Amino acid sequence: MPKALICDDSAAELANLRNILSNAGWHSVTASNGAEAVQKANAEKPALIFLDIIMPDMDGYEACRQLQSNGDTKGIPVVFVSSKNQKADQIWAKMQGGKALIGKPYSADQILETLRAYG
Repeated sequence: MPKALICDDSAAELANLRNILSNAGWHSVTASNGAEAVQKANAEKPALIFLDIIMPDMDGYEACRQLQSNGDTKGIPVVFVSSKNQKADQIWAKMQGGKALIGKPYSADQILETLRAYG
């Protein structure tokens, strides 16, 4: 069963994404801030990471930069899931090493498309 890491400071978002992934046959590991996401990515080696941008302690951009600079995690695709979804945000997300940015609110189909593209 493929494994994804979901990182969001909202328990409702974590539950929603976890439900979508579970229905698609994916196992998920969760984190509630960027620092925890970096630690869990190192420990769990997920096939894909869904990462919020605006979070306490360490934002998603910094977490992505740390993941990209680590030889053990730099090959794991990062997809940002955020309410920050302007054109500039899309460009900045890619500059930080993200594969894509899915805007909130999102549909289950957008998440499933991402699983097919990067998972």
